[in-house]
Amino acid sequence: MLRVLGSHKRFCDGLTRRDLLHVGALAPLGLTLPDWSRAASEPAANGFGSAKRCILLYLWGSPSQIDTFDPKPNAPAEIRGALGSIQSCLPGVRVGEVLPKVAANLHRLTVLRSLGHQSPIHGTAFALTGVPATDLPLEGNVRDPRHWPFVGSVVDHLAARADPTAPAVPRNYWLPFPFGSKRGPSRPGPYGGFLGPAHDPVWAEFRAPGTHTVLRDSGDPNTPKKEVADPYAGVRPGDRFDLGPADDTLTLDRLHGRGSLLDQLDAGRRAMDAAPAAAAFDRHRALARAVVSSGKLRAALDVQREPTRVRDRYGMTLFGQSCLAARRILEAGGTFVTVCWDEYGLVNTGWDTHVYQTPRLKDELGPGLDAALIALLDDLEARGMLADTAVVVLSEHGRTPRVQSVAGGGRDHWARAYSAAFAGAGFARGRVVGRTDKIGGDVIEVPVSPKDVVATVCHVLGIGPDTELHDRLGRPYPAAGPGRVRPELLG
Repeated sequence: MLRVLGSHKRFCDGLTRRDLLHVGALAPLGLTLPDWSRAASEPAANGFGSAKRCILLYLWGSPSQIDTFDPKPNAPAEIRGALGSIQSCLPGVRVGEVLPKVAANLHRLTVLRSLGHQSPIHGTAFALTGVPATDLPLEGNVRDPRHWPFVGSVVDHLAARADPTAPAVPRNYWLPFPFGSKRGPSRPGPYGGFLGPAHDPVWAEFRAPGTHTVLRDSGDPNTPKKEVADPYAGVRPGDRFDLGPADDTLTLDRLHGRGSLLDQLDAGRRAMDAAPAAAAFDRHRALARAVVSSGKLRAALDVQREPTRVRDRYGMTLFGQSCLAARRILEAGGTFVTVCWDEYGLVNTGWDTHVYQTPRLKDELGPGLDAALIALLDDLEARGMLADTAVVVLSEHGRTPRVQSVAGGGRDHWARAYSAAFAGAGFARGRVVGRTDKIGGDVIEVPVSPKDVVATVCHVLGIGPDTELHDRLGRPYPAAGPGRVRPELLG
């Protein structure tokens, strides 16, 4: 079978027939479904539909708000930690010392310092979908029936309803590899949820080892430390992204390598038609054929075509080169691209800094994010794309105000207050929204929930947060769950 998406099911015909958007569903413009794509290209005064596309930078594991976007320079040492803060280009606004490029460019961003909720677990599903509540079983089961669709899946679903033609470049793409796949089983969150697996992201794949071998420590005495060649710490210029994850039958890479396009498509058809549930693969097959026949996605992933000086600005790391690939995918016609800084090789890695937080923030995490984010904004602006591209930097929670007495310092999970950043289409520039208390532990002004962020991202993409989505039984759900659009974030 041809593996393109994360699963091989399709939502039933009942959903296909009944999933119609009613008048007023795309509030506030009252648009019907065929008007969705046009709405996204006609900005309104409140930012609705001002973004034609979006890049989500997802920092799995959760950055410390105090060491990045919400420092507390006057707090006691056990709150401040070993790292300091620096003055940004905005008067009176400081950021962590590990983000000097961000500090110099804060006039281009909106920083949200007042995100919060009550679930200090790695809740990617809660952070990136409209699901109203979360728990450990939900966040531990990719196919829990309670899952709502990832925001990128909502974009894909609505666009597919407006135009069922398979795009040459996937509308919902995830870099650099399937979520969670480099440290164990896949994690929930960025999937089609009740819309069905047909709207899971299309995953990239990256198989090269990193250039730097680092000792990783999960902080769990029952888990041995491990030497890991982590590509987030460095990659070689020739290391390449693949179109999709490895498959033991037929992959896009193998399909692309056949002698002629006809042979490629016929081979794919024969392989899929041999499967018992071949009818369920129609959407996957159509997408695979469109991707293979156009070659646009393969070309976009070929970051080696970029000048060395451009690649160096992003950083010769997996995150940096993934951000560059994301920009190229949007140029090729993509709509929603996620770049995830994921765990690699061992649990409690990525931005999950329970131990060795100080050296990891100083030497890896801070510099990697700092370079890639600003290079991405620079490139989008230079190409005239930033005005209609939304850029979102987000995670699932924050970290404890008090530094833990562990090797290298560390902070544990904390959901009551954390930060995010926004730039580009629809979002304000040079604005700081919300405020936390003296130790960065609780929100005291402008509380914002993850559902509000989902609603606001949908809004700038031309999707009213009350837009009706339907599950397999035809039951309606608002696209952003209980979230509401936050004008404080909008330009």
